[in-house]
Amino acid sequence: YLITTSISARVSHLNPPWNCKEPLPEVEFKKAMNLVGSELQDKIKYFCNVWYPAREAIEIAIKDRYKAHESGEIIIFENGGCPWKEHLYNVEAKLEVNPTIKYVLYADMNNNWRVQCVPERHKRFENRLSLPQDWRGLREDELSKVSGITDCIFVHMGGFIGGNKTKNGALEMAVKALQLR
Repeated sequence: YLITTSISARVSHLNPPWNCKEPLPEVEFKKAMNLVGSELQDKIKYFCNVWYPAREAIEIAIKDRYKAHESGEIIIFENGGCPWKEHLYNVEAKLEVNPTIKYVLYADMNNNWRVQCVPERHKRFENRLSLPQDWRGLREDELSKVSGITDCIFVHMGGFIGGNKTKNGALEMAVKALQLR
């Protein structure tokens, strides 16, 4: 059994079945048009209202990176996370950022803070600088004890993301990770 949810797979499922006694291809075609039209409209709205405006937020965060930390390797999104990965690489190249950004900090939906590693390249799993090995898989008090940072929430086993209850705590996690490299 294979689940495919691509747009073409969903549209193909609207074709009349081979054993249908009274196929109504015009009805199914209208359903397919509505499905594709709706998805296209959603994507256009997303790119116009979310993805494209994120570029400006990323550019501002990168320009302000030395306000976040003297290394210039940490950026902070004060208003929560945004779709940053694809834009980050383009903005870094445009602004000739050196050294490159290693960590992105942002508030999550619960008003806790995340420290997320920047991948080597978009849609890759290798990080420019992962969170320390000793922190990975630890949670709360145990993580705070090992890291020496209060209010820690977690560091993922893969070392690509961690959390802290406060912005300062997340920043401290990123700074310490830079220092331990």
